[in-house]
Amino acid sequence: MAGPTTAERGDRRQESSGPPRAGRLRRRRLRTIVILAAAGALLGGASLWVLYGSQWLRVERVSVSGTRVLTPAQVRAAAEVPLGAPLASVDTDAIEARLRRGLPRIDVVTVGRSWPDGITLEVTERTAVLVERKGGKFVEVDDEGVRFATLSRAPRGVPVLELALSRTPSTAASLRRFPPDRLVREAVAVAGRIPAAVARQTRVVKVRTYDDISLELSGGRTVAWGSGERAHEKARALTALMKASPGARHFDVSVPTAPASSGS
Repeated sequence: MAGPTTAERGDRRQESSGPPRAGRLRRRRLRTIVILAAAGALLGGASLWVLYGSQWLRVERVSVSGTRVLTPAQVRAAAEVPLGAPLASVDTDAIEARLRRGLPRIDVVTVGRSWPDGITLEVTERTAVLVERKGGKFVEVDDEGVRFATLSRAPRGVPVLELALSRTPSTAASLRRFPPDRLVREAVAVAGRIPAAVARQTRVVKVRTYDDISLELSGGRTVAWGSGERAHEKARALTALMKASPGARHFDVSVPTAPASSGS
């Protein structure tokens, strides 16, 4: 009997070699996937150990920037950063909350990680635009009307806020509509709009009602400002009025379109 032809032998080789070759390729791919997965797991575990379990990358230093009145030591004490803890696990939100609660003078604080071993505390302090007398002390008030610190002496160059509220029957409705906290915010707004040259001479910002805010300047001069409305117009009118009547003792810009001065 004649043997298989060349074509038949080729067909048989293809039949015998085709499927096993595909199987080997699949097994190689599977081994590669398993190896890569194992390597990834090892790397992930090693990374977690480095971040949380090792003695590396732990908090060793706390740096503070931006302080003016506060000291870095005060900020560090209030922050209570857990030295020696894994840097990755430090709760920066909790640190920020402790700083705001413990140091009301802080207006803005940014808590960051400084790899490999540091925490940074970047602080912006509140600035007093007025101080309010309270039982022989002086309470600093910022440009948002926030009372944030009590001092034994008034800071130099900051006007004193005087709430001389008129509690007569005719002003009772006004006080219900504009309570003391609202009037403090109005006084703060006025203090922020006073022309710079006048601000340097302002000693007292006095508030009687919402519509009756006045300034006491150095040398016994006074300014009737009125309400906090139309502040830009009032500032311009006061600047022009003081230039036109430098010897006047009283200036009235409560109606900025009709400013007036008197006394000499």
